[in-house]
Amino acid sequence: MKKVFAVLAFACFISTIVFAQNKPIRPKSLGVSFIMNDFATAEKIRTGSLSSVFRDKQWSKLKNMSPGLALTYFKGMTPYADFAGTFAFSGASDPSYVSVGDALLLEGDASVNLKLFDDSYWVSPYLSAGIGASKFKSYYAAILPLGIGLKVNLFKEGGIFLGTQYRIPVSEAANYHFMYSFGIAGIIGK
Repeated sequence: MKKVFAVLAFACFISTIVFAQNKPIRPKSLGVSFIMNDFATAEKIRTGSLSSVFRDKQWSKLKNMSPGLALTYFKGMTPYADFAGTFAFSGASDPSYVSVGDALLLEGDASVNLKLFDDSYWVSPYLSAGIGASKFKSYYAAILPLGIGLKVNLFKEGGIFLGTQYRIPVSEAANYHFMYSFGIAGIIGK
């Protein structure tokens, strides 16, 4: 009887080791992405409604958006949450509509990406929320980036990510806008 109990206890112990595998956490990654800042659509939504923008097909065309580049550092915190620190720059028409002209728009933010699936899946949609700052000409501002995205894993060496963020101004020097991004990230370090 003791031998049977010992064998059963050993089998239970081994099965918990086999089935209690840890889910993967995203390693440190560095990404580069192409971005488009869309101030016009955000303004149309604020003066009307989201449904009217869709119904009347008033979403801005690419030629009316401000292109730029972004550098993003990713680090997994849990299997379902990643930290993302982004620094973006783009040539933009004055987003606060104070004056006419183009200048460099600099934005930096720290966000948390809440993923639907862990990194063992090759596709994972996510929600993101964070806090950030921007500089345009001599204006400094605080923003809250809220968004959605999709990450596609590439052979456990990196990934492709695309997303959209609605950037809500916290201070008066900024304006509401969307930031669309498409990029690639690779693992750095171990």
